[in-house]
Amino acid sequence: MTEHRPEDAIAPEAMEPSRAETRPGGLGLADDLVMALRFFSRLPTGNSPHQKPELNRIAMALPLASVVIGIGPALLLIGGGLIGLPAYFAAALAVAAMVMVSGAMAEDALADAADGLFGGHSVARRLEIMKDSRHGTYGVAALCLFLMLRVSGLGAIAAFNPLAAGAIWLAAGIVGRSGALWLAVALPAARSDGVSATAGTVRGRSFGVGAVFAVVLLFVLAAPATNLVALGFALVAALVVIAGWSALCRRLVGGQTGDLIGALGALVEIAVLCALLPFA
Repeated sequence: MTEHRPEDAIAPEAMEPSRAETRPGGLGLADDLVMALRFFSRLPTGNSPHQKPELNRIAMALPLASVVIGIGPALLLIGGGLIGLPAYFAAALAVAAMVMVSGAMAEDALADAADGLFGGHSVARRLEIMKDSRHGTYGVAALCLFLMLRVSGLGAIAAFNPLAAGAIWLAAGIVGRSGALWLAVALPAARSDGVSATAGTVRGRSFGVGAVFAVVLLFVLAAPATNLVALGFALVAALVVIAGWSALCRRLVGGQTGDLIGALGALVEIAVLCALLPFA
């Protein structure tokens, strides 16, 4: 069973700047937003020249980029519920749309990370497995469980309130993507090649700005459908998953990779959904 790897979802020109023109400057929020969308999605972003991805620039624009990435699938979930589609069917359609919009980056990263971390017995072997595009038992199990949790969680909320389901999912995705970049702050690249090493590290200030923006959007989107206690639980759940995954990555591979960052984004999204589900 094979899947494209996260770097396949990035335009070749972006990964190989020598093959693309580079605009002088290009340091505004709009440029960072385009860079984030090209890195994390397959959405069209115009014909402007591709720039080498820089996670430090992406970090501050990522909450806004996550809104752009997630709004279509969220609206599909809401619309499906409002027109009378069964809640779990609407949730499955919306999740399928998200997979297409994002290029299945989170799904592929989670599968590779599960195979590598739990299928290898040394740092070198774990990194080798993660680099392999084929998925093993751990990876397939992690991928299936992630999709099942997404669909069942969203379907459960949509059965009562489709609008709340869409808003909560959008908020969870924002927190997941932004929170996952903590790995690029806390840990060095585990290998010299790959997406994470190419895109560089994230400075604490850039991560902090993006994280604050993500938390604000979490409150704006999810508060009307839940309450402050629920949002507090969601933030605690996100922090626990981030801290635990960071410790696991440090212990098992001594650093971070693009797969490990992408996998953390998926795990934080599910953690936020789980924390908000009882209150929705």
